[in-house]
Amino acid sequence: MRSIPTATSRRPAYRPSMLPIADSFEHVHRGCEIRYGRGRIAGLGDWLDDRDLGDALVVCGSNTGANDALMGPVREGLGDRLAGVFDGTAPDKHVETAYDLLDARAEVGASVLVAVGGGASLDIARQATLLAADGRDLGELRADAETGPDALGDLAAGTDPDLSVVAVPTTFAGADVSAGGSLEVFSAAESPTGQPVTVSGSGAWPVADVADPALFETTPTSVLAGSAMNGFDKGIETPYARDASPVSDAAAVHGLRLLSDALPRVAGDRPGGEAATDRAVVGALLVQLDRKISVIHAFGHGFARRYDVQQGAIHAVVAPHALASLFDRVDASRRALAAGLGVRTEGRDDDAVAEDVVEAVAEVRDALDVPSRLRDLPETDEVDLPEIAEFVAADPPMERAPADLDATAEEVLGVLRAAW
Repeated sequence: MRSIPTATSRRPAYRPSMLPIADSFEHVHRGCEIRYGRGRIAGLGDWLDDRDLGDALVVCGSNTGANDALMGPVREGLGDRLAGVFDGTAPDKHVETAYDLLDARAEVGASVLVAVGGGASLDIARQATLLAADGRDLGELRADAETGPDALGDLAAGTDPDLSVVAVPTTFAGADVSAGGSLEVFSAAESPTGQPVTVSGSGAWPVADVADPALFETTPTSVLAGSAMNGFDKGIETPYARDASPVSDAAAVHGLRLLSDALPRVAGDRPGGEAATDRAVVGALLVQLDRKISVIHAFGHGFARRYDVQQGAIHAVVAPHALASLFDRVDASRRALAAGLGVRTEGRDDDAVAEDVVEAVAEVRDALDVPSRLRDLPETDEVDLPEIAEFVAADPPMERAPADLDATAEEVLGVLRAAW
């Protein structure tokens, strides 16, 4: 397996000149109206009025709810469309929280959920709309979960939810332009299988995504750094997915161009400013538009089946090692990734390009205040690595791995050992 370079062995920095980005724009993706620009949150209430969407309940975590620099513009933007604030979301995404959210929604009579913050709040809001359409109460859902996955099924399969969701992201997790997310029905300790049991549905695309860079600037740098590699890796994984296309490559590669330069400035140790934040937000949007998660996300999911660990931390540690392993076995679209990461390819052989792609990813990671070794994560134990490797190899996103890759648990364990 290729070695991961240290800070003292970095290649000479090369960044292509960046194309300009618009101060603001709108784009509709799968029914979600993306509204990008500084100050765009100010028009949210009018946007709801224009679409007869009614009053809104803001959905967020307690820290976000207490952040006046963020919540002030959100409240002002909603104006008289603001029905209330539910600030009970948390990273563990318990299904009970989604039921509590639905109770709060019924109490204030809101017809729209405005999810503000990181991936947990956005996921809980989306999945809550499917819980409402699904019709099962908590007891029924738990009973089905105990029976097995066939009884639990998907939430509200084939049904359009009545509740609408507007996403207002403030981190770089890349969870806003999505119908994804899952809710925990049983923790590992409660589960009859000894593994967490989750439930989700795929029918809850947000009706709008308000991507306002000024709101990201109210988020602590440590939180931005913790989410950064999760979003960044969506751009890395898309070009080498077995169902990648020129269309998905275009969005992912340009997103990487923006993120690889901007993330270290916004969430890391390099000088930034508003222009860097603007580019990071646009980059995070682009890598989501036709994202095709696979190998690196499977590693994150494998650890989530054993530990309550932040996905961004796992991505930060594993991404360079997973890429190095991929490049040892398959092409993994290394030249497309090179184009996005500022790696020169002209006149260079495939091995040299691959080495510098891995180096470029490690360079972005090392500019952030995130872990670089699994042993540095307080939740992890080396004795669990073989079982985690089994989880990773069997994780559904692995089905999108490059067509010529047969990732066995033994090979995955080798990556984990290297990352330890």
